[in-house]
Amino acid sequence: MTRAQNAALIRSWGQFGLATGTPIDINELFPHAREVIIEIGFGMGDATAEIAKAHPDNGYIAIEVHPPGIGKLLSLIEEHELSNVRIIEGDAIEILETMFANRCVNGFHLFFPDPWPKMKHNKRRIVNAEFLFLIHQKLKSGGYINIATDWVPYAESIQAVFANSSLFTGGEVVRPDWRPYTKFEGKGLAKDHRVSDFHYERKD
Repeated sequence: MTRAQNAALIRSWGQFGLATGTPIDINELFPHAREVIIEIGFGMGDATAEIAKAHPDNGYIAIEVHPPGIGKLLSLIEEHELSNVRIIEGDAIEILETMFANRCVNGFHLFFPDPWPKMKHNKRRIVNAEFLFLIHQKLKSGGYINIATDWVPYAESIQAVFANSSLFTGGEVVRPDWRPYTKFEGKGLAKDHRVSDFHYERKD
């Protein structure tokens, strides 16, 4: 963690951070939000901040396990004077299971999750049948998940997991205009990685 990231953490965690393990009342947290969206694994937070700035009527709950990224996003929240972002530090699966009621959010963002490229590590990928069941529970009627990856084998795996599920409908889509390019994505594109975007909606 850089000195600037740590300073932002000290200054702003109390205002924008949410304590792990405490159940969240979405209506109390964002009483006037048109939609409330959970972002899983926001990295350094650049895309999170840009999306939140462009959509001030939405509320965003950003989950990340790495403190440097949390410090960076807090500094971006300060820089852009954002009031519609909250951050939770920890494991996304545990957080979703313990802190969120069923049918409470409108959408999920999962941008460039760790692809765990080695075959022996594939089982660690977040997108699996259990993950689909969990987010299906948390989504409101008509809710959705947007996913992006720059690892073709993971894109194929994502498609297969959703194809084998009766909980969602959707598939690969053209890169949405509202999703900002990030430095991480740029590195992948520089290596000629193909970026795949997916949009799936909850079946009731």
